[in-house]
Amino acid sequence: MKKSLFLIAAMLVSGVASAATDHYVLRDGNHVQHLKITSINHEITVSADVDFEPNTNEVGSKPCTGDISGEAKSVAANELVLKKHSESEATFCELKIHLTPTGAKVEQSKDCDNFTPGICHFSTDSKELVKIK
Repeated sequence: MKKSLFLIAAMLVSGVASAATDHYVLRDGNHVQHLKITSINHEITVSADVDFEPNTNEVGSKPCTGDISGEAKSVAANELVLKKHSESEATFCELKIHLTPTGAKVEQSKDCDNFTPGICHFSTDSKELVKIK
């Protein structure tokens, strides 16, 4: 009886999905960038959004917002790549996300301009988005 109970408990525990969500934020003047990474078992979903109001050195620029999301691939222990096809163009936006214990840095391909108008961009320009605990 004890063996049966143990086997049932072991099967229940092994069937539980492991899930985690991490949020990262960077505020640079009037520019706000947010990154959300969700892992469920071995599937990784990334969502990035930006909300930029012009800073004082960006005279004549207009406010803008942009977002991108999709399934990402882990290419190294601390690096993810999100590749998303533009609906309006025959191009792909690629985000390379470098994770650290305290945050993340994002690099974007030039074709990501289709997802972010004006002064908006997903790239963090060597700055680190801070991991929210």
